[in-house]
Amino acid sequence: MEALVIIPTYNERDNIEGIIDKVQDVGLSLDVLVVDDNSPDGTGEYVEERSKKDARVHVLRRPGKMGLGSAYIAGFKWALEKTDTKYVFEMDADFSHDPAAILDFLEAIKEHDLVVGSRYINGITVMNWPLSRLILSVGANIYTRVVTGLPLRDATGGFKCFRREVLEALPLDAIKSDGYSFQIEVNFIVWKKGFRFTEIPIIFTDRVIGTSKMSRRIILEAMFLVWKLRLNSFRKTYKKG
Repeated sequence: MEALVIIPTYNERDNIEGIIDKVQDVGLSLDVLVVDDNSPDGTGEYVEERSKKDARVHVLRRPGKMGLGSAYIAGFKWALEKTDTKYVFEMDADFSHDPAAILDFLEAIKEHDLVVGSRYINGITVMNWPLSRLILSVGANIYTRVVTGLPLRDATGGFKCFRREVLEALPLDAIKSDGYSFQIEVNFIVWKKGFRFTEIPIIFTDRVIGTSKMSRRIILEAMFLVWKLRLNSFRKTYKKG
């Protein structure tokens, strides 16, 4: 496979069939890996059955709800161990990320090691969020840039494309953060290791079906993580190479 799209799920049965279809409609050599945290609504069962009929669909079923960060880590490890894919995507299951943008990512990754889909590089390209959620997200990204120096407008976004070499260089077993924090920490390590990265504009649309996984714990974790990253940066915890 040339590229693998990792989609973490928990109770996304109403979305997962459609999002896999849309990814495959892009028309490239794209495989999909769904990392499901034992969804009670049958998401994992559906993808497992589909994978038996479609060689480009894969599922990694976990015993319980273990969090977004660990789901992506599990997906990254699966990609490195089970495939020779050149590029690995992160993408949400709820249609907040438009699969059609995958083509833009693959064009940008030709000259970069990590491509981040940004909601804030061309103004604010977020659809249907309440003002309170938008203020929280914009504020979190400003806060992250000020504290860590990370040169990204959207450090908390979850639509990304990595070169395989980046994932091979990440200390996957040492990354324990979740949610917003996971995205920030991975971006920070990639930056400190000297990889080439860029942002491309995306349109982010709030989910129509299902419920958000955002929580106060995730927000507080991100607030404290940025100071930990800054301290580790001074200690040269993340070395280049």
